[in-house]
Amino acid sequence: MPPSNTSLFRRKTIESILANPPADAEGHGGGGGGLARHLTVRDLTGLGIAAIIGAGIFSTIGQASLNGGPAVSLLFVFTAVACAFSALCYAQFAATIPVSGSAYTYAYTSFGELAAWIIGWALIMEYAVGNIVVAISWSDYFTGLLDGIGLHIPAWLTMGTQSAHSGYEAVLALMQSGKPLSAATPAQLDAYYAWTKAPELADGLRLVIDLPAFLITVAITALVYVGIKESKNASNFLVALKLAVVAIVIVVGVFYVEPENWHPFAPNGLGGVLKSVSAVFFAYIGFDAISTTAEECKNPQRDLPRAMMWALIICTVLYVLITLVLTGMVSYKELGVGDPLSFVFARVGLTWFSKLVAVSAVFAMASVLLVFQLGQPRIWLTMSRDGLLPGLFSKVHPKFHTPSFSTIITGVFVGVPALFVNMDMVVDLTSIGTLFAFALVCGGILIIDPKGKSNARFTVPYINGRWLMLLLLALGAGALYQYNGPANHEFWLDISGQHGWLVEDAEGKITGGFAHQIPYLTFLLATVALAVVTFRKQLSLLPVLGLIINLYLMTQLGIRNWAMFSGWLVLGLGIYFGYGYKHSRLNKGGLKLG
Repeated sequence: MPPSNTSLFRRKTIESILANPPADAEGHGGGGGGLARHLTVRDLTGLGIAAIIGAGIFSTIGQASLNGGPAVSLLFVFTAVACAFSALCYAQFAATIPVSGSAYTYAYTSFGELAAWIIGWALIMEYAVGNIVVAISWSDYFTGLLDGIGLHIPAWLTMGTQSAHSGYEAVLALMQSGKPLSAATPAQLDAYYAWTKAPELADGLRLVIDLPAFLITVAITALVYVGIKESKNASNFLVALKLAVVAIVIVVGVFYVEPENWHPFAPNGLGGVLKSVSAVFFAYIGFDAISTTAEECKNPQRDLPRAMMWALIICTVLYVLITLVLTGMVSYKELGVGDPLSFVFARVGLTWFSKLVAVSAVFAMASVLLVFQLGQPRIWLTMSRDGLLPGLFSKVHPKFHTPSFSTIITGVFVGVPALFVNMDMVVDLTSIGTLFAFALVCGGILIIDPKGKSNARFTVPYINGRWLMLLLLALGAGALYQYNGPANHEFWLDISGQHGWLVEDAEGKITGGFAHQIPYLTFLLATVALAVVTFRKQLSLLPVLGLIINLYLMTQLGIRNWAMFSGWLVLGLGIYFGYGYKHSRLNKGGLKLG
């Protein structure tokens, strides 16, 4: 019996979604004011590469290599496998429901409205909040380039208010304790001078903003507003440019590799490698942005699955090669910098090439901004069509055929915070929201097609998971026992209460305690439950593995990130119950229930 119209788990049927709007109807997006179809498989693959090859390869890969050493290259492979399982599930959904909305739409047909809202709210973190990080990273590279050619923007116009004030307070505390300025880090000193030299507004508050981050967001938002055709042309150009630079980086860098730098391969053990899960996964967020453009594809059921897999394969190969080249050119201990690609070539004396890499990074970051600014409005458009957001969010521009109001709001949502906030505070939050979306998509396939019997043009290959799941769990448990001894010992000390509720290091980071292990305990229980259900129902193995791996990666992001994520979800639920539940088209009987 299907859920009632008042149920929190009311679902839309696939038929009703395809009929409203008619996603594959001839002339869709023409004079009727719909979205315009211009994207081919090449364009979609380009959008995927544009979203993946960006802040990860030009920025966060350095910190990841510092934590895990050359073995981080294997973490990229492991994370790519997790994304591949998710990509297969995304691809089947995209072939089954070729409309805008991404994981939000997919959850609506499988888990129901409440889960759909939650996933839509989580996707805001993936696209909009994630773009704040990218905008700030772009600003750092851009201002560095300007400094290199003698154009100096005042520091108080190139740094977020939060970052500058935090650095100022840190340096002030050092001086008050009697320590010299030289005891501060370069980043703290930059923030201190930016704050002290900025115009004072009132009561000690100073005008310190990241103006380049805001301006690039405005420029990209304007491009996305003008049209999908213009956006895909710009994306294709930027992707071709940065792929050429990445290829040159790999080819040139190989000649400077010293194999002894790869020893030891995993200097900090498995724990050091896994410590970089957040940074590495951040490199992959956004491949699902391809699915948000389903209504603008010429042949979505054929091209979306192909584009997802091509983008993932190409980017994984590039990430592994880049990591091996970086860690081979210099010691992993030197890579904890914000611009690792530029740094390693300057380190080996290729200053001119270092500058070329910095230029390419500016284009790479811009293309990531472009794809994310393209994806978020289309999710809001779909949520608005369903009545969960006000009708303005689904307004399509009569000339440009783009979600006009949603695009502008996305620009504001990214551009204004980029003026003020600290980049570090949103990286982990973005990753946990994305992993949550991936997990729900994998779970959704287990609901709508648990045994691979769909008639969609693409389906996840069915492999009976009954016995294989038990075998894989046994192998995984054996590997943990054999190779993860110290971490296992700490785990038992934590859950037995011997370390107390929370353990913090000198920098205030949580490193142990019972609370620290709550996500991992939840994961273990969920894995056992999934194994039982898989055995009884003979579920398809690949979606199950995708679900388990995404849940595991979420456990590696720390209890504080879970707390922030929970707070974000509570805020979203407040909006849903205050507006969305009442105005939902399903609540009003406007769509057929599943």
